[in-house]
Amino acid sequence: MRKVVVLDYGSGNVRSVTRALARVGADVTLTDDFTAIADCDGLIVPGVGAFAACMAGLKAVDGDRLIERRLAGGRPVFGICVGMQIMFDGGDEHGTYTEGLGQWPGDVTRLSAPVVPHMGWSRLVAHPETELLKGVEDAYFYFVHSYAAHTDPAVLYGESKTRKPITSMANYGEDFAAVVENGPLCATQFHPEKSGDAGAELLKNWLKKIT
Repeated sequence: MRKVVVLDYGSGNVRSVTRALARVGADVTLTDDFTAIADCDGLIVPGVGAFAACMAGLKAVDGDRLIERRLAGGRPVFGICVGMQIMFDGGDEHGTYTEGLGQWPGDVTRLSAPVVPHMGWSRLVAHPETELLKGVEDAYFYFVHSYAAHTDPAVLYGESKTRKPITSMANYGEDFAAVVENGPLCATQFHPEKSGDAGAELLKNWLKKIT
């Protein structure tokens, strides 16, 4: 059974994420303990609310260093919602720019749509090489967000020889990154734990990847 830690840093959706992972067969712990995070098979970084608040909470438990250390060692990390957004260079909310973790290039900005937030079920344009979306490429997933990364980070890599992310996009007023898969680091803008059978299948796919 895969040992998964859900990082406890004051974000809001930790209980539902923990239950969803347990239902698909993971041995789940909710903690900010350094040793548990270092030793687990996979680390989940949840996120609800404002970009700046999530970054402040993350740094308060040394989560930024913990994530960097895991990724440097090729150890799997999965970000959800704002937990995905903070993997980018930064976020611009209400005219205030906050630096993110800088794992992917690009900034998170407000959605340009008649009604914000984007709240409800949407389909994705699955990347042909996706692993997380195998078997659920045409499914609907549940989103609740007002901000997003609008540019595929793979495009921003330019001609770099670095392995580029695989990005599956969605649209709400404009295109935005919905799933990013980049070696040990994966993330979703939507909530797999609230996305029914499709979300459960995605989590199963991730668990297969981390063995």
